[in-house]
Amino acid sequence: MSSDEHSGISRRTLVKSGMLSGLALAAGGVSLPFGLRPATAAVKQGMAPAGDKVVWGACSVNCGSRCALRLHVTNDEVTWVETDNTGFDIYGDHQVRACLRGRSIRRRMNHPDRLNYPMKRVGKRGEGKFRRISWDEALDTLTANLKRVVKTWGNEAVYINYSSGIVGGNITRSSPSASLVTRLMNCYGGFLNQYGTYSTAQISCAMPYTYGSNLGNSTSDIQNSKLVVMFGNNPAETRMSGGGITYFLEQARAISNARMIIIDPRYTDTAAGREDEWVPIRPGTDAALVSGMAWVLITENLVDQAFLDDYCVGYDEKTLPADAPANGHYKAWILGAGEDKTPKTPQWASAITGIPADKIIQLAREIGSTKPAYICQGWGPQRQANGELTSRAIVMLPILTGNVGINGGNSGARESTWTITIERMPVLNNPVKTAISCFTWTDAITRGPEMTALRDGVRGKEKLDVPIKFIWNYAGNTLVNQHAQINRTHDILQDDKQCEMIVVIDNFLTASAKYADILLPDLMTVEQEDIIPNDYAGNMGYLIFIQPATSAKFERKPIYWITSEIARRLGPDIYQKFTEGRTQREWLQYLYSKMIARDPKLPQYEALREMGIYKRKDPDGHFVAYKDFRDDPVAHPLKTPSGKIEIYSSRLADIARQWEIKPDEVISPLPIYASTFEGWDSSDRRQWPLQLFGFHYKARTHSSYGNVDVLQAACRQEVWINPVDAQQRGIQQGDMVRVFNERGELRIPAKVTPRIMPGVTAMGQGAWHNASMNGDRIDHGACVNTLTTQRPSPLAKGNPQHTNLVEIEKVL
Repeated sequence: MSSDEHSGISRRTLVKSGMLSGLALAAGGVSLPFGLRPATAAVKQGMAPAGDKVVWGACSVNCGSRCALRLHVTNDEVTWVETDNTGFDIYGDHQVRACLRGRSIRRRMNHPDRLNYPMKRVGKRGEGKFRRISWDEALDTLTANLKRVVKTWGNEAVYINYSSGIVGGNITRSSPSASLVTRLMNCYGGFLNQYGTYSTAQISCAMPYTYGSNLGNSTSDIQNSKLVVMFGNNPAETRMSGGGITYFLEQARAISNARMIIIDPRYTDTAAGREDEWVPIRPGTDAALVSGMAWVLITENLVDQAFLDDYCVGYDEKTLPADAPANGHYKAWILGAGEDKTPKTPQWASAITGIPADKIIQLAREIGSTKPAYICQGWGPQRQANGELTSRAIVMLPILTGNVGINGGNSGARESTWTITIERMPVLNNPVKTAISCFTWTDAITRGPEMTALRDGVRGKEKLDVPIKFIWNYAGNTLVNQHAQINRTHDILQDDKQCEMIVVIDNFLTASAKYADILLPDLMTVEQEDIIPNDYAGNMGYLIFIQPATSAKFERKPIYWITSEIARRLGPDIYQKFTEGRTQREWLQYLYSKMIARDPKLPQYEALREMGIYKRKDPDGHFVAYKDFRDDPVAHPLKTPSGKIEIYSSRLADIARQWEIKPDEVISPLPIYASTFEGWDSSDRRQWPLQLFGFHYKARTHSSYGNVDVLQAACRQEVWINPVDAQQRGIQQGDMVRVFNERGELRIPAKVTPRIMPGVTAMGQGAWHNASMNGDRIDHGACVNTLTTQRPSPLAKGNPQHTNLVEIEKVL
């Protein structure tokens, strides 16, 4: 009998005496593994035969997909899982089939290490030592501490940490800008805001300076393209299910027969025989490649001059803003008439990117002579220390060639999507207007009042007044695992004199949950009701009605109950404002009634529940970013100050003059290339010769599903290294190696492969950190963030977790 066949029955039957780090709780002097099921009346009742049924659910983790699940339930246990069986295998009405992650959901539901009871920390933070307590004690304790912190430090000292474990939910959503914890705190005076995301900080910040927003054509529009060029975009691994965009990419290309070029340091699964050409490139140098291609486009008269004249600001002298310096335009910078007096020739770009000059010329000519061309970028290239420049540079290719705002073209951004109407759970307005970058919260603990607007990106006022003293962490592993420089983070969090209270609400004792003062067991989305829409799904929108597959086991509670009970303890006015007198089901019915009022074509509430999934194709065919602007730029101006595409941004020029940035950081009004710390040309490469980045891994969604055994076995955690680099180090396939730099060290098997370019190494991000933090701190879980830096990017103050230098040695 395996633990995933019968929920809560542990494979580990040995009960050890004393306190067990990470896997034990002390109750009445007895230590029990989390998974051991006590024979209570409630549990016996929950195990009573309930008949067979099939329940609709969904995988709601943060991969950009939202996939339907059909959970087969017998005797209140999920016995097996299938996926969507509605629709057809045709374009725009396809089955939203879950990948192996979603299909393994019962292994998460029934995992022996699920959290079952509220607990309180009894050791040092990070040791994972807790004792079982009652819900009343847990909620009373955290509420008392919340009141104390607000009274002593003010609401700005309370922070909701970045999290995306249930980013696909609605009522259950965990995003700090949209969660029930956010609604709760907004009812209680607010909290320190955050901006940006760990995924998209640089591109989300930079693109509005060019377009006023960050939109791309839907992937389905590739059916109208003749050429697809993807910079670091890897949907076959990041969004590999039927709920993502891979399906549309495949079928759209089958219709258009478009050539596909993949530009990436790693030969990804999106390539893997689908591509017509793979162009390996050094990490952080995409802007140099674009500049070299722009030189070819300009000098060979392959640019769309009419488009640049009518729709753009700052390409050449004719459209350069009056406040810009002479020769401050893009064309001057490319041709060498700008400030640096360096022509951005293919030879110049080749020395930086590692791509042969003749290949750069060939790419430029193909892009310049093929229209429409769908040029896009994933979020990997911008997750660099110069990522803001990178994202703005890549969009220059469709701008120069006039591929913006047309069918089959794109803006150069990542793909957009069409969604059906959704009414989100309202979180109310935050009375606190101060905000920090979501990546700089560790600094806000250690030196909060020193953080300023001009140096640290504080928004809403000139500086922070207080440090962070109270942290909420709901369905997130970014306290530790997904944050950078784990060893430094550990030192900060372990000191409970700095941040005084950490509340974690989760399903498992993750690397982050070990740092909780109060640890609360949450239900999974498939164990409660919710209605969620698709995320990225081309031109087919859909809704999934998630229904509870089983009853709530042990003492696990839904997030709405947890936050409602805290609101009750904060006072009757707070409770009324938070709940508005509604239960979770009544909120769902209320929100859906508002959706139907806006979109009468939607099925009725009970009909949607019965259907499980409702689909509809985009009535406009495909989403085309900035089409209205292209059709009539006067009637439909962009949200930029000029109303046009701003190749030269006067706002960025002002920021570059005013902000306090370091000598090796660049903020530019133009989409240029700039070197960065720990880049390909850094002097640090003498000691740390390999560029390291992390990639999204099929076995996990970030760190979600990271503890599922079958997924671990299917996709081993390995570090990719080119045979040239491996041979120099005496490393062979499967050897255990140490990957290290000045920030930390991890152990991991080597994958020796030509699918990554020489001088570059990579590993799947999201593996669960596993180190003796009071010992050698060597991470045997192989979490890439053992090695990444907490130094933010200059403009977005975002996470540059692909900008790292390391060395690799064989473990002898």
